[in-house]
Amino acid sequence: MPESLTRFLVVGGGIAGLSFALKAADMGGVLVLCKGPLMESNSSLAQGGIASVLGHDDTFEDHIIDTITVGQGLCRRSAVERMVRQGPAEIAWLRGLGVGFDTRKGCLDLTLEGGHGRCRIAHVKDRTGEAIQTVLTAAAREHPGIRIMERCFAVDLILEHGRCVGVEAVDAGGAVYEFRAPYTVLATGGAGLLYSKTSNSPAASADGVAMAWRAGAEVTDVEFIQFHPTTLDLGESPYFLISESVRGEGGILRNSSGEAFMARYHPLLDLAPRDVVTRAIVREQAQGAVYLDVRHKGLPYLEERFPKIYGECKIRGIRMERDLIPVSPAAHYLCGGIRMNVYGETGIPGLLAIGECACTGVHGANRLASNSTLECMVFASFAVDKIREDPPTEGGEVRRIGSAEMADEPGVDVLRRELQALMWGKAGIIRSERGLREARAGIQDLERRATELKGSSFRLLELRNMLDVGGLVVEAAYIRKESRGTHYMEDHPQRNDEEWLRHISIRGAEVSVSI
Repeated sequence: MPESLTRFLVVGGGIAGLSFALKAADMGGVLVLCKGPLMESNSSLAQGGIASVLGHDDTFEDHIIDTITVGQGLCRRSAVERMVRQGPAEIAWLRGLGVGFDTRKGCLDLTLEGGHGRCRIAHVKDRTGEAIQTVLTAAAREHPGIRIMERCFAVDLILEHGRCVGVEAVDAGGAVYEFRAPYTVLATGGAGLLYSKTSNSPAASADGVAMAWRAGAEVTDVEFIQFHPTTLDLGESPYFLISESVRGEGGILRNSSGEAFMARYHPLLDLAPRDVVTRAIVREQAQGAVYLDVRHKGLPYLEERFPKIYGECKIRGIRMERDLIPVSPAAHYLCGGIRMNVYGETGIPGLLAIGECACTGVHGANRLASNSTLECMVFASFAVDKIREDPPTEGGEVRRIGSAEMADEPGVDVLRRELQALMWGKAGIIRSERGLREARAGIQDLERRATELKGSSFRLLELRNMLDVGGLVVEAAYIRKESRGTHYMEDHPQRNDEEWLRHISIRGAEVSVSI
């Protein structure tokens, strides 16, 4: 593909980025930049599935209500409605590409997850994200209009006369480039690496949110970090995700006394919204370990339905058919992000955002399980449809503009670990005004020390982004004087709709609170 034909520059190669690339490629060349291997993303780690109205006993309105209920009043209903109604078409598109969703008696085998009132999760065993990512990756590599550059780190956006015209990036060898195109699409994923315990990919360092914020885009709802209730906890990283679908298929949470404790916290028991289950586990852990019990499901079922989870547990010495699984919450999903409309437009001309780095308004204060993959594809489709009304006619260009000395500075990993521990302890599941003030001061100190590091590396660039977005999370969390969804403040334990049924947005140094 000649570089001069590049009309779309996509930063990020997960489900959101590749969905956009495949749907837009007929309008001109697409260049996809990935800072790591193409399959290294949160998309590949997604286990549960995609939520969509596919069963005869389900309705769009039911899915909409479940999403808004879990979102605790901060969902944008118009965006939720559009996402939900587009869902079946996106499932059909994936099946057309070759994604083999599980079926039973000729129909999709739909399962249940927390917060859903109906079985509406289409899945591929317990490796749905990996299955979708594999198919999209193969399709993108084979498409003559798509070019992929791996191990190339987008450092900052290029702005000219208020318009985004591309990104400056550096590859693993130190070559520095300007990649220019009429449209730049940020699809860089989430921010899980801000925390010492996370279910996220090593790529989830908040790069897109940081780049957009530095360029002057508005960042919204970033105080709402969703913690997944159940990751395999053996006392050290990695914290392997135990999908919510395990509880959807009958898994039971038990405390150190063997009690099925969720009856004391929510009428939906183990399938309560994730924020409720997460805080319940934290409270139970004050008395001892917490476990997930699926022994009653039996070996044949577990090996067939959850082969990936079963295999990972077995490697670590846990046999799901006979052993309790020790679990603990971990940082999982960024509900907010770069503010955009339903067409991915960010407020900076030429700059779009889709996927986890974007704030579409559909998640509100807490994401409904398995809505995230749906969101990636739906808003990629809406963005492409809008562009198709007036497609770009000019191409972009790629220019090498210099080189950087790529060297790992030992101090980088020290600062990263300090930041992650600070965020986990002061801006994590349970927050307080005092803790957030301490987090703010700690981040400022880390920023000062980071400026003293010499050289350049991908990990240093990630640290810069993590510090920027960590500061944004802390600032937004400190402002919100209530508890809502994933944001829980010890000083303000109640939800306060009278004063806080609104969004916190940050643009540069300016903070605004709006309906």
